[in-house]
Amino acid sequence: MGIFAGLKRNWTYLTGVLGVLRQVGEFPPDSTRNIATELEAAVDAYPNNLAFVFEGRGGTYLELDRLANRVAHWAASEGLTRGDTVALFMENRPEYVAVWYGLLKRGLLVALINSNLTGAALAHCVRLVNARACVLAADMIPAWGTSGVGNDVPGFALDGAGGEPGAAVADLRPLLDEMPDTRPDPAAREGVLAKETALYIYTSGTTGMPKAARITHARALGLMKSFIAPSNITARDRVYLTLPLYHATGGMCGAGAALFSGATIILRRKFSATHFWAEATAERATVFVYIGELCRYLVNLPPSPQETQHSLRTCFGNGLRPDVWTRFTQRTGIKRIVEFYGSTEGNVSMANLDHRPGSVGAIPRFMRNRFPMRIIRFDVEAEAPVRGPDGLCIEAAPGEAGEAVGEIRSDEARFRFEGYSDPAQTEKKVLRNVFAEGDMWFRTGDLMMQDADTYFYFVDRIGDTFRWKGENVSTNEVAEVLTGDPAVPFANVYGVQIPAADGRAGMAALVVNEGFDLASLHTRIQRELPAYARPLFIRIQSDVDATGTLKLKKVELVREGYDLNRITDAVYFNNPEVNGFTALTPEIVLRLERGELRV
Repeated sequence: MGIFAGLKRNWTYLTGVLGVLRQVGEFPPDSTRNIATELEAAVDAYPNNLAFVFEGRGGTYLELDRLANRVAHWAASEGLTRGDTVALFMENRPEYVAVWYGLLKRGLLVALINSNLTGAALAHCVRLVNARACVLAADMIPAWGTSGVGNDVPGFALDGAGGEPGAAVADLRPLLDEMPDTRPDPAAREGVLAKETALYIYTSGTTGMPKAARITHARALGLMKSFIAPSNITARDRVYLTLPLYHATGGMCGAGAALFSGATIILRRKFSATHFWAEATAERATVFVYIGELCRYLVNLPPSPQETQHSLRTCFGNGLRPDVWTRFTQRTGIKRIVEFYGSTEGNVSMANLDHRPGSVGAIPRFMRNRFPMRIIRFDVEAEAPVRGPDGLCIEAAPGEAGEAVGEIRSDEARFRFEGYSDPAQTEKKVLRNVFAEGDMWFRTGDLMMQDADTYFYFVDRIGDTFRWKGENVSTNEVAEVLTGDPAVPFANVYGVQIPAADGRAGMAALVVNEGFDLASLHTRIQRELPAYARPLFIRIQSDVDATGTLKLKKVELVREGYDLNRITDAVYFNNPEVNGFTALTPEIVLRLERGELRV
């Protein structure tokens, strides 16, 4: 990077960070700033602005506040008091925000539960936080019944009721209608501190039961206000939001950026690629909140004039891969993309403020001490940090992938780590004696790389990167090559074990379009990937196996491997004897596992 480019970049980041800090404000741990009080201030500033547009109906900030007030009074009538937890279980709708906003007015805690859960997983999430009650949508009653938790926790459904075993719920709407719409006495939340838990947001994960991350008032307000300045959001904007409100990106970052700036949220229950451009154009959307897979869905659609006839000027989100980034900006004309990095519960976060494709942001050298995030050397095979002779960790060199960690500081809200409802899970995320005896750092579980110009790039999740032929293989990088084929919209890459072979061989589960050609894919792989990174197996699936927030699931795929007795999908083998892919057969598997086929 040249001198002038470096100066421009440094100025952009300095002014950008200062803008965010001004917007968010200070959060000493013992501050009495809380979400409900600050949202009430936003309502007072923009009472007649449209807060939501949803399925043909709209509602103002004042109307949102009045419904939240009814919720607060209802909670009091049920005997719920400060510190009690209420679970919230519904799909996207304006009432979702009104409910948790109203409960926070009473000093309660709210658990935002994934609306896709059923059975044991749903029961686990409710019980994990000792919920005293659950507010759900009427269409969630059947799922609530499968959990059996309704026998212990009273349920209250918006616009409906149910009486089947395990799902006995009361109709909440008439109860709310009886309540006053005036604001409850602030004394109900008097003394609630910024460092106290306000919400539980569950980490979706790809296996096992969800973990409940503690979100304090300080952290929630930080998430809700951090993207106003970088995205230049004002009261004139209309924010198109399709991400689930139970997730931090949609429910905190997206909704908060709009609500604290007086903007309008154009809310959808779920994302629809086929309806996206028509609706975004008709609703005059100016801002789009994304996760990378949504952008991939859009660029995999056939080109359409609507892609450039919209009013979108900026978008912010995370997980936008470099290959999709370039295609997305070229197709849509949207140039301002604020890609950010961060986890729901972690203290490591940054944002790309100068639109460098593929980067999640930069920490200029002069800001290094103010942002204690580092990349440490990591042994992929052992899945552990590399320590030197002194027992301390070693910082990775520029261009070297390692685990991203953030120093835990109790005196600043943005560097705290509040952990989970389960102390044992919290301890797993803390790394001690990193650069000095006694220090503590948050483990992101992500492999990242910083280049010589101090830009950061996401590489892979720890456990996704695997080792083959003595080399580290990034599933993320392999997936980018595979999806460069127009007939391969989705690729889930992982490593599988072969008896008598060291490391794990590459395997990719693909969803393919009409026109997919194995020979063409083989040519691309041979041309663009080194030998050790080329997938040995290709599995063709009919649909994407992903979590509710579109994180690709891999655990079951890894468990099944290339076992033809467990797989009904078509599986192909990168056969060195024919220099191409052939159908995997029991005979090939036998030869492979005997070591007769050299791979």
